[in-house]
Amino acid sequence: MLQAENLACRRGERVVFAGLSFKVEAGAAVLLTGANGAGKSTLLRLLAGLLAPEEGRLLWEGADAFADRAAHAGRLRYLSHADALKPALTARENLGFFARLWGGDAGAALDQLGLGPLAELPARVLSSGQKRRLALARLALAPAAIWLLDEPTVGLDAASVERLGGLLARHRAAGGMVLAATHLPLPLPSARELRL
Repeated sequence: MLQAENLACRRGERVVFAGLSFKVEAGAAVLLTGANGAGKSTLLRLLAGLLAPEEGRLLWEGADAFADRAAHAGRLRYLSHADALKPALTARENLGFFARLWGGDAGAALDQLGLGPLAELPARVLSSGQKRRLALARLALAPAAIWLLDEPTVGLDAASVERLGGLLARHRAAGGMVLAATHLPLPLPSARELRL
């Protein structure tokens, strides 16, 4: 279980959020909603360990999640709103980099997102939706308990959102957790909403 206790975050002089507490159990999904600038992306970065909380703590199975930062990084996949692709590398090479880090089969992950036929194309020639699907294909590599997703459906067509829905459902059925920041409906049945 992932548990936040009285988290607060400050960016410069501005308190982005304070007193934020929630729990996420195995197989659960939480939608982070709120206006632009409400702190959704900031919260995801904090949960990923990229930002330190001003106050409060994050627990994993009852222990400080950040006590062992390498272990925390190993139990999550963070997908920001940027696709983080190397334009000169092919789709397969981009995904292969992450497969070497985490394990998994780049070809199989590409196929899950419908990118098999585009595997040898450089990322720079892919459409924005194809680039987003390539970024999402990282989720289909090796298992990780926690998926932190920032606007995962931006640029996706209806068929791609459906593919993502299948990926999310399989992850949750295996006991995985999803926290997703979004302004759009996501294929996450029975997800709880956390409004910032």
